[in-house]
Amino acid sequence: MAYEVVELECPGCGRAIAIDTKQCPSCFREIVITSFNSVASMTALDLNKYANSYRKALSGHPDNKELNIAVAFCYLKLRFYDKALQYFEKAMENDFDNPEVYFYAAVCLLKGKKAFCLVHADIDRAEEYLGAAVMIEPKGIYYYFWAYIKYDYYYRKHLQTSPSYQEELALAREAGVLPADIQQFYELLGVPKPGCL
Repeated sequence: MAYEVVELECPGCGRAIAIDTKQCPSCFREIVITSFNSVASMTALDLNKYANSYRKALSGHPDNKELNIAVAFCYLKLRFYDKALQYFEKAMENDFDNPEVYFYAAVCLLKGKKAFCLVHADIDRAEEYLGAAVMIEPKGIYYYFWAYIKYDYYYRKHLQTSPSYQEELALAREAGVLPADIQQFYELLGVPKPGCL
């Protein structure tokens, strides 16, 4: 199997560098963002520089899953949910066994709003993505996110759903969801935590 060599400019200093390089030898910045934690403390200016660098490299390599995920994280941090979703969904086409991609795509579908405010089609899509994430890796935060949707959308609107938000919450606890994960989740969503969760 032949591997494609992808080069891009370091988003920090502009040096030409291969995508498989973890850290720029000139400015010591991370080259390709691989998690939301990598962008959590970045400024909007840095996020835009990184996103532009990745988009430029994607013009020649549109199916590169690492670049699609990296630019998606930049846009998610900037709260450009539709743009982030577009890149997460592109990454899914070539990285269908990465549960984080599905999880963050589901986050994008909420668009910084409470689940209660969304249309049912967006809730269905978010649940589809969460279901995929859980099937790949049953992490506590994925179940917790589902519990939040079951509470804020279904329970608050008096709609029937199974399992209930309480059952999803129990699954989240069994899977080991941590308070720090929950806090970070609500910061990511941009909504307050309901008291019962």
